[in-house]
Amino acid sequence: MIIRTKGLSKLFRTEEVETTALDGVDLSIQEGDFTSIMGPSGCGKSTLLHILGLIDNPESGEYWFMGEEVSKYTERKRAILRKHNIGFVFQSFNLIDELNVYENVELPLIYTKASASERKQKVEYVLEKMNMAHRTKHFPRQLSGGQQQRVAVARAIVNTPKLILADEPTGNLDSEHGAEVMNLLSGLNAEGTTIVMVTHSAEDAAVGSRIIRVLDGRIVSEAANV
Repeated sequence: MIIRTKGLSKLFRTEEVETTALDGVDLSIQEGDFTSIMGPSGCGKSTLLHILGLIDNPESGEYWFMGEEVSKYTERKRAILRKHNIGFVFQSFNLIDELNVYENVELPLIYTKASASERKQKVEYVLEKMNMAHRTKHFPRQLSGGQQQRVAVARAIVNTPKLILADEPTGNLDSEHGAEVMNLLSGLNAEGTTIVMVTHSAEDAAVGSRIIRVLDGRIVSEAANV
């Protein structure tokens, strides 16, 4: 099992109000699963994804990632675990405008201190895999939305992570480019990568092997896709 949570809770506080983003979430994800998480805006989906991605810590509860209980880890310990094991794909692509395609994809390898020759080999391989090898010198502003998301997927997988977290990965794309991205994610899952995806799209959610529905910070249903 790659992910297990027990009683996961998260509060957000301001001077006037306290908001419960997650309320006692119990979740298990097996290695190789493709899990889709659905629910209305503000229900806690993205908060859950941030905690699973070790970007944030829960208020209370347990989070076991790859057999380690990580809920109380410091940011430094979370960052070390995250950069070697988790890839992220966001709705807004999150590419760096000042870097070209090659440099954007190379960035995670620099963080993990990979050698120059290893970086070159891995970047060229994933850009070929994403059908973006002919765009290595282009900058994000020179690419279509679908091309930018393919670069973002290449960046997410260049370190061969065990887990990909995707937050509305087709939200800014037309149907054709959205289908391309879903095919890429489905292919990566078929090769053994575990994927957890937040989506509003029932069509995208159906690509996964399981759909989890969240409401008011709680899991209200789980169903296998058949």
